[in-house]
Amino acid sequence: MATSIYHQAFGILHTAGPANCSGLHQEQANILLRFIPRGNGYTAGRLRTESCISSKRSSGLPQASTSQMSVLDQVLSPSEGSNNGIAKKSNEAALILIRHGESLWNEKNLFTGCVDVPLTNKGVEEAIEAGKRISNIPVDMIFTSVLIRAQMTAMLAMTQHRQKKVPIILHNESDQAKSWSQIYSEDTQKQSIPVITAWQLNERMYGELQGLNKQETADRFGKEKVHEWRRSYDIPPPNGESLEMCAERAVAYFKEHIEPQLSAGNNVMIAAHGNSLRSIIMHLDALTSQEVIGLELATGVPLLYIFKEGKFTRRGAIIYEEVGEVQGEAG
Repeated sequence: MATSIYHQAFGILHTAGPANCSGLHQEQANILLRFIPRGNGYTAGRLRTESCISSKRSSGLPQASTSQMSVLDQVLSPSEGSNNGIAKKSNEAALILIRHGESLWNEKNLFTGCVDVPLTNKGVEEAIEAGKRISNIPVDMIFTSVLIRAQMTAMLAMTQHRQKKVPIILHNESDQAKSWSQIYSEDTQKQSIPVITAWQLNERMYGELQGLNKQETADRFGKEKVHEWRRSYDIPPPNGESLEMCAERAVAYFKEHIEPQLSAGNNVMIAAHGNSLRSIIMHLDALTSQEVIGLELATGVPLLYIFKEGKFTRRGAIIYEEVGEVQGEAG
């Protein structure tokens, strides 16, 4: 039965078949979305998502017309009736957001920001678990930051995917890099997923706080000042970015490069960071600056949106229940 397919991926099994989703698979996942207590009433909570993903939709990339096409060219190939040169595949698409797994500096309680730090063993396990949760949701394209912890999370998650396609990082930084990374097998191209890296999806740059212990920083500058740097929307740390500045680059990139892919029916996964993803969620959910500063994402836990007719719908409702202390966002 369709429901049994999702038991391993999401840990929740519907007792009835997909009665409300004719011709669709039905899946449900526990997705943790944390809120820091604020005057607006937000508390830490759990988000339970429920979504329907078509079992008939093609999850593969469009076939290449020549044996020397790049993986990205397959997705971006112009066709009649295309949107901005991107072939239209479906009238809806899945958007998966994943904050990277725990990094070595998360473990050490250090401000990480844009320092390129890999995952811990726990972070690797979190990425693999995230992959199991999304293993039945089709993925056509992956976007990550240029930082290794986000890229590791994306790659490890895809090792669990039922498509068994290979994520391949595209190197378009120069003509030579693009030429040297060319794939010359059409069959191999069809079994590949393009991974696009973008600095705009990087973590918020924490300036002179990067590499400092969070507790020692609070002792040095005062808890109130550090709290202001970390939790205000428009106040940056010394020589660093505010959340507002991070949002400007992350959301602009999302609108210009990712939304057109979703409009064309391509299912997209974004593996990025706490602040760049909070910025994107602020855009998707039309949150205010006061609401977004209370939003906290758990590491390695996927969040699902459906894009249809120009609108984003988060699959599920937030069920508030008390949980432990929230994780630091600077990772």
